[in-house]
Amino acid sequence: MNTQGTIAVTGASRGIGAAIAGELASRGFTVACLNRSGQPPAATALQPESRARLVGITCDVTKEDDIKPALKAASALGPPLVGVVNNAGIMQDGRSSDISTDEFAAVLQTNLLGPFAVCQAAFPYLQAHGSSLIVNIGSFWGQMGIKRYAAYCASKAAVAALTRCLGVEWAKQGIRVLDVAPGYIETDINANEMREDEVKKFLESRLPAGRIGKPEEVARLVAVLFCENIEYLNATTIYIDGGQGPAL
Repeated sequence: MNTQGTIAVTGASRGIGAAIAGELASRGFTVACLNRSGQPPAATALQPESRARLVGITCDVTKEDDIKPALKAASALGPPLVGVVNNAGIMQDGRSSDISTDEFAAVLQTNLLGPFAVCQAAFPYLQAHGSSLIVNIGSFWGQMGIKRYAAYCASKAAVAALTRCLGVEWAKQGIRVLDVAPGYIETDINANEMREDEVKKFLESRLPAGRIGKPEEVARLVAVLFCENIEYLNATTIYIDGGQGPAL
């Protein structure tokens, strides 16, 4: 894949999304950073020429009226739109006997309906370019049963199913769709919890890798998928979980 293209990344302001945006920019892509603030991530570790390739675009993936204009703006940045990374997501912690259907629906709205709407809005641009790629950021929790996180687990399982369906349906239009499913990753959002001794010891005892993952590791995997353009790789989930899934 030509690294002179544009890739739209949702939820690119921090955490895994910011790491993905920075990694793609460092490899020559123009990155449309879609988030509610409309600002690109700080990405202070990047060289100035790479930081210049990060462009902030206002977009709330829960608002369909935001999505089409945001993808249109991304496609107008100069280089053609060659890919999308659906990273924006939320979690809802609560007992399944207590959370409301509105709370459950809010997770699905952000984690599933939002990515679907982004895929739809990006479709004409990706089809016009051909040899394009959509990467949905799922979770290894999508294959597990986790107490208090029914909505999140259900949404990520559905993201994997959506990936399979769109990948099959859009293959002849030159659009591949992949699901990258991280395991436990330390981000600015969960860093304090992950560093608590009890949590850290529990996770390290269960993870074959012996440690929690880093956003940069997910970012490098996503970037490789765009840079290598493996055309026969489509409609599947790629786990990056330190080997925890097979070890359960």
